[in-house]
Amino acid sequence: MSLTMDDRDGFIWLDGKLVAWRDSRMHVLTHALHYGSAVFEGERIYDGRVFRLAAHSARLIRSANLLDYDLPWSREEIDEATRAVVKANNLTAGYIRPIAWRGSEVLGVSAIGTTVHLAIAPWAQEGRLSVQARDAGINVTMAKYRRPSPETAPGHAKVAGLYVICGIEKDRALKAGFDDALMLDWQGRIAETTGANIFLVIDGRLVTPTPHNFLDGITRRAVMGMARKRGWAVEERDVMPEELARASEVFLCGSAAEIVPVGSIDQHHFQAGPVAKTLMADFQKLVREPDSEGFGDATHLMTPASSLAA
Repeated sequence: MSLTMDDRDGFIWLDGKLVAWRDSRMHVLTHALHYGSAVFEGERIYDGRVFRLAAHSARLIRSANLLDYDLPWSREEIDEATRAVVKANNLTAGYIRPIAWRGSEVLGVSAIGTTVHLAIAPWAQEGRLSVQARDAGINVTMAKYRRPSPETAPGHAKVAGLYVICGIEKDRALKAGFDDALMLDWQGRIAETTGANIFLVIDGRLVTPTPHNFLDGITRRAVMGMARKRGWAVEERDVMPEELARASEVFLCGSAAEIVPVGSIDQHHFQAGPVAKTLMADFQKLVREPDSEGFGDATHLMTPASSLAA
C-alpha cells in the first residue's frame, strides 16, 4: 500500500455515497483551501465501533454552525454514514477523519453562494503513542504562539484555519528534538498542546485548564468522567505555567493520542505515574464498552452553537 494519503485502496464517503479512495477529489479553487473554512473531526475505531461517534458528529455540526454554515446532513445521518464507510473498508481498528467544507462556486473572503460538502475517510492506524510513551513519557517544549482570545477567533470550533499555529509549533518542536509543544492562551494561562488537552496531578488532585477558547475535548471529558468514577478529585480551572513545578504527573489526551504521559516540559521533569497509567487502562476498557458510540460525558455538545458563541 502507498504511504501517501491520496493513493490508497478503499472507499471514502463523499456527499452521500461511497467513492473509490483515489476518486475523492475537490477543485483547486475550493473556498476552504484558500480561506481555511473547513471543519473536521478526529475519531477512533475500536473493535469495529467508533468511540463517542454521536458526540463527534454533533461537534462537527456545531463547528460548522460557529462558522455560520449548516451541514445538509443530520447528526444521525452522519453517524450512519460513518458506520457505513468503516464497514466498507473492513476496519475493526483505526482512525476516521470527517471533514466538511465550502465549495468552489465562489472564491473570495465571503463564502456566500458556496455549497457545503462532507467527506468521511477512515484508515488503519498502527501503534498507539500512549503505549510507546507509557514508561518514560514524551518530551514537550513551550510554544511561542498562543491560543487566540474569543474576540479573535471561534476557538470552540474544530476549524482547519485555526490549526495553522499548531502546525508551526508542532514542526518547531519536532525539529528541536521534542515530541510536542505546550501552548498558552492569550492571557498567559496553560491551554493545550498542538493537538491534545492537558492534565496535571497537583497535591493529589487532577487539574485541567478551563477551555475558555480551545476545544473541550471529547477524550478530555472521558478522562474527567473516569477519574470521578474512581472518586478522584478533578479541578477544572485556570492553570498558570509556574504550576508545572508543583505537578507530580502531567499527561495529554485526545482521540488520536488517547492518554499520553509527559516526561518533561522544558526544565520540568515528571514521572509516568500511577494516575496516568490507571486512566490509560480504564480508557482501554471504556472505548470497548457496547454503548461507547454515544455522547458519554460530552452531552454539552448537544447545546446549540448559537448559545455557546454568546
